[in-house]
Amino acid sequence: MSLQSDLETPAVTVDIDIMEDNIRRVQAHLSAHGIANRPHIKTHKIPALGKLQMQAGAVGITCQKLGEVEVFADAGVADDVLLTFNILGAAKTERLMALSRRLKRLAVVLDNEAVAKGLSQAAVQHGGDVRFLIECDTGMGRNGVQTPQAALDLARSAIKLPHMQFEGLMTFPTRYPGSHAFFEEALALFKRAGIAVPVVSGGGTPAIFGVEQFPMLTEHRAGTYLFNDVMTVASGTATWDNCAMRVRATVVSRPTDTRAVIDCGTKVLTSDLYTVTGYGHVVEYPDAVIPHLSEEHGVIDLSKCAERPAVGDIVHVIPNHCCVVSNMVDEIVGVRGGRVEQVWTVAARGAVR
Repeated sequence: MSLQSDLETPAVTVDIDIMEDNIRRVQAHLSAHGIANRPHIKTHKIPALGKLQMQAGAVGITCQKLGEVEVFADAGVADDVLLTFNILGAAKTERLMALSRRLKRLAVVLDNEAVAKGLSQAAVQHGGDVRFLIECDTGMGRNGVQTPQAALDLARSAIKLPHMQFEGLMTFPTRYPGSHAFFEEALALFKRAGIAVPVVSGGGTPAIFGVEQFPMLTEHRAGTYLFNDVMTVASGTATWDNCAMRVRATVVSRPTDTRAVIDCGTKVLTSDLYTVTGYGHVVEYPDAVIPHLSEEHGVIDLSKCAERPAVGDIVHVIPNHCCVVSNMVDEIVGVRGGRVEQVWTVAARGAVR
């Protein structure tokens, strides 16, 4: 077993003790509220980590793309999968139907009639059924029907199509009060229409510790909680001590007294900012700021730091958004107590189709 200090940089590492604690805490919290845990594997894209989440009590997994489902099905991670993306086109619906024959349950989401009709046509052609949820826009401003009535109308029209099985409603992220009000109204409409809604699926790591505000939820989908990152800390969902992913980097230049340059840029840390300032949190120098990145260079502003690194020093950066960092590298290194315990291949890296 090699030492963490021997790792060539840049290296994406995960503290196994912290990760395992994150898995336990979140599973226990959701279980205490009677809500099924359906973790989103896009965060890690590593079948072995999906298996850890299943062993901890998850009911199944969430995938964003067909390629992820294929990788995780091949690895036997879970036989209950929710694919949270509109599936369009003959090539993709053919892959979907092939996967549905391999899994006990494979459900998809949709938010328009064109997708519903394409799925129905594929189901008829392949002699199977498509389980589906209606995606609802409860404040994200991305995919999703815009009103509870639109959710009911789409469900009604999709149910009439051959081989289409309605299973419920989903949203991302679960936000209060918008998601609560949307689901309450939608469920009342569905009840009056005599249509059962067995699944109400919420999502998002920042929403985990507020699930008690949504008694209608049957399951929750979150991914980032496994590793945590700057954004989850900024949201109040995690602390720096809950952040398992660290990018190990070397200071390769000190052009000025207040500037350091490390050997990783957008090709490791990525360019995601969202609501935070800077491109990561430097663990050893918490007052430092990473104001900009180029492809292979990370620039650190040390002007507010009493202590400053020298050329050759190692630093560890907690990324802004861990999910995209996973997709940037072939391997993630699992460390425990300063030693390398596991090296995981990011098996679903680049599975974006």
